[in-house]
Amino acid sequence: MEKIDLQRIYKRKKTDRDIFQELMAFKVKEILLIANYYDAYTIEREGQFTDKVYGEYLQVNLYTAPRFISVASEEEALDVLAKRKIHLIVIMAGLDKQTPQLISLHLKSKYKDIPQLMLVNNNADLAYFDSIEDQLSQSIERIFVWNGSTKIFLAMAKYIEDKVNLETDTRLGDIRVILLVEDSIRYYSRYLPLLYSEIVTQTQELIRNEPENDELSLIMKIRVRPKVILVSTFEEGVAIIDKYRDNLLCVISDVKYSRKGVEDEDAGVDLIEYTHQADDKIPCLLQSHDVENAKRAKAVNAEFINKNSVTLSHEITRFIKEKLGFGNFIFKNSSGKPIDKASSIEEFKHKLTTIPDESLKYHSIRNGISTWFMARGQISLAKRLRRYRFEDFKTVDEIRRFILQVFEGYELKKIRGRIINFRPQLVNSNRYIVSLGKGSFGGKGRGMAFLSNFIENVSFRKLIPELKIAIPKTAIIGVEEYDNFIEINNLIQTVYTEKNYEVVKDAFIRGSLSLQLRQKLRSYLEIMKRPLAIRSSGLFEDSLSQPFAGVYATYLIPNNHPDLERRLQELETAIKLVYASIYTDDSRAYFNAIDYVIEEEKMAVIIQEVVGQEHNGKYYPNVSGVAQSYNFYPFSYIKPEDGFAVIAVGLGAYVVGGEKTYRFCPRYPRLQLASIQDMMRDSQKYFYAIDLERSDYDLAKDGEQAAITSYDLKEAEADGTLTYSASVYDFLNERIVYDFNTRGSRIVNFPGLLEYDQIPLPKTLDILLDIFSQAMGSPVEIEFSLNIENQIPTLYLLQIKPLIKNDFWVDIDQLPIDTQRMLMRATKGMGNGKIENIRDVIYIDPDKFNRLKTEEMAEEIKSLNQKMTALDRNYLLIGPGRWGTRDPLTGIPVTWSDISKAQVIVEQGLKDYPLDASLGSHFFHNVTSMKVGYFAIPYDSGDSFINFDILKKQETVEELKYARHIRFTVPLTILMDGKKQTAVILYGENE
Repeated sequence: MEKIDLQRIYKRKKTDRDIFQELMAFKVKEILLIANYYDAYTIEREGQFTDKVYGEYLQVNLYTAPRFISVASEEEALDVLAKRKIHLIVIMAGLDKQTPQLISLHLKSKYKDIPQLMLVNNNADLAYFDSIEDQLSQSIERIFVWNGSTKIFLAMAKYIEDKVNLETDTRLGDIRVILLVEDSIRYYSRYLPLLYSEIVTQTQELIRNEPENDELSLIMKIRVRPKVILVSTFEEGVAIIDKYRDNLLCVISDVKYSRKGVEDEDAGVDLIEYTHQADDKIPCLLQSHDVENAKRAKAVNAEFINKNSVTLSHEITRFIKEKLGFGNFIFKNSSGKPIDKASSIEEFKHKLTTIPDESLKYHSIRNGISTWFMARGQISLAKRLRRYRFEDFKTVDEIRRFILQVFEGYELKKIRGRIINFRPQLVNSNRYIVSLGKGSFGGKGRGMAFLSNFIENVSFRKLIPELKIAIPKTAIIGVEEYDNFIEINNLIQTVYTEKNYEVVKDAFIRGSLSLQLRQKLRSYLEIMKRPLAIRSSGLFEDSLSQPFAGVYATYLIPNNHPDLERRLQELETAIKLVYASIYTDDSRAYFNAIDYVIEEEKMAVIIQEVVGQEHNGKYYPNVSGVAQSYNFYPFSYIKPEDGFAVIAVGLGAYVVGGEKTYRFCPRYPRLQLASIQDMMRDSQKYFYAIDLERSDYDLAKDGEQAAITSYDLKEAEADGTLTYSASVYDFLNERIVYDFNTRGSRIVNFPGLLEYDQIPLPKTLDILLDIFSQAMGSPVEIEFSLNIENQIPTLYLLQIKPLIKNDFWVDIDQLPIDTQRMLMRATKGMGNGKIENIRDVIYIDPDKFNRLKTEEMAEEIKSLNQKMTALDRNYLLIGPGRWGTRDPLTGIPVTWSDISKAQVIVEQGLKDYPLDASLGSHFFHNVTSMKVGYFAIPYDSGDSFINFDILKKQETVEELKYARHIRFTVPLTILMDGKKQTAVILYGENE
């Protein structure tokens, strides 16, 4: 398979906060003010200028006011520009009108990327600067006039920021745009400060009313305020409308300004009409000194403001609140009289269900609803509503249902792949994770959150159209509830001092969960009525840096009792037992072994719907399995990085419990070593399911398997769940056939999935292992279940964990190995890890080897293995040729039970007895499932060897005709490098 480019396929849905951080990338932080001493004095007012500008920013809760650096000459300006990062140059023009122009041109030639604005000190000079507009435009972007208020500097800074950030912010954040078309310097210098102050103030009012806003959120969300774009000609206005029509919040226009280079008294009215041709729902405001233009504004469905009005500020505020949707939503009746109001989106949704039809009709015709949502930054929702007109619906009730459906779809889309606070109506979906309690989600919980987010951000349907990828419906209780449980039940002393797990377990079961959590669990169970898996998720568990895996408990419960309180009790008991599993004897031993303090561990709990469906009173999935992205037991042309998977019929407890599963390489699923006899011997004979008809299970007494029952494979065939999973041994023709009409033993080898590709499970696992390994920067293991319901197959990802490098890899080349202590070195083999508890070696003496006596050797090995089994001692096994061969002339024909205590097996080549290329093939199932090291030493290999001289010097435990059992005084150090498929065995210094 060609390697997948993760960056290409992973299109992360950015959170609001992600988008907020990317908005307004350009900010005016340093302003260079160039003014002669007199002009500077007129605005600085005895040193209060900076404080006043900063005050203007604080007044509208903008926390990053720009810093001003004032200079009086071109030389000083050049010096500052050479030393500092300047974002805006403001050049003042007063009595001296020529020098500012020259300075501007000189600076532009050297610093062409820094925007320049001119601030004229006197209204009387505007006519002059108007007359040389073309000349000034070579270096000056726009002229403003000082009107006695420092707010002009806020407006100039925001004008530049909006202009620079416009294209990027509308693309990234779908930011709204207010188009202001005005050519009067005097008017826009007065108007822009008012507009910016009001926009910022109203935006902040909106975000303050939103729930769960912290101070950082308020600061970040102010970046979503609308951009105010100032232009001065008809053509510039049309260009903005054409390019940003989907983002236009409103158009505010003068009546008379330039069109085709000539002052045109109809330009403003025509621009409003052009706007409404693009979208007749965009609010428009016409402004003029001439009140007669109010009639023209009405004719084009626009609001009107008199520029000379003494209440201009109030009228702007009213327009923004009422027409742009910044205020409360005022529900009106058919005559326009207010009848109700909504101050938040949640309140609007609630009242939408009850308002009279006449009110909904009134607002639908006038498009007030979409405008109100647009002002609140709900742009995609507003756009969806704007696509439809009142005439598109048959009844008002149909409009009501449509709007509510849009709300629901929008909310669900927004929370996909995320962690959301518990609400009963959101329980029954697997598109997100429900949080039932605060605090960290622990290792497995983080893995589930990662899977959920990843599935929603990668279009797996394009990669694998035949198979749906999902997670089960999942809820997580954060670790704060564990802390609460320990505290409210006074268990601190118990967990610190009590070493008897049964005592700890009983104390935990007697304890009570918090009232708040119990209420949530009851509401959860009112919706969720399928079997549940209650999984541990410790802080250290399955993390990228801690080697915790399989240490704690998982409980399955049927969750089908007719009494809700009984189901709640079962769920609570399972949660308490998961909490208590931190203190099992195995867990304590593990903490001691890795030198961790057990009291530092905290437990989150994952509650998942069990994947599967009911079959004649049994509940189970078609297939369960585990897949890893790195394979330490490759064979043939399979490479370690091709990964592997093990699968079985029924619940995953069968797989993780080390039963007889089916192993394959997802990249080469048809490649197998086993003979027909091997497949029959090693085939799955039974499966696990939840017995839905049983109600007498006891989680506390019977443990994790309490609600799980094993069933003969015949029952799965009767249920119809072996369709893709089993073949039949045709004993008459001594062959395996994929035909259930044939008489014979069933062999679980998954032909429908692996050979005939009826469901692309191998391809899917191969893709997932590749993607997740890249995403986590580590080899990974995923646990999964395949369920086929209503003929639709879905692969559910149950959990993901990294394969810890510090525990996982043994890099022999990087270790300080004493070559003088090497007992063996192998450059071909299978297995990974470090073994330091073996002192026993059983080997066939090569000096006594006789290829015609291999069956006798097998009997000797069997006899020694029986004794090692009685002593429960593992050993290192060494012998010529192939272990387990059925041909006694090519190796020693042992069965697996004859060598079952061998932890590392070595095949040795002799001069006239070479090894073939089928390393470990006869015991492949056992070698892989028991993680046995298996290595080959070819004859006369320069890189591989066995030091028989050292073996001969060791204490003899028992010596037979061909086989010898020896014991070292100190354990051997066995290092297996699974990545390079090499191994080294070291003996002690005094051997």
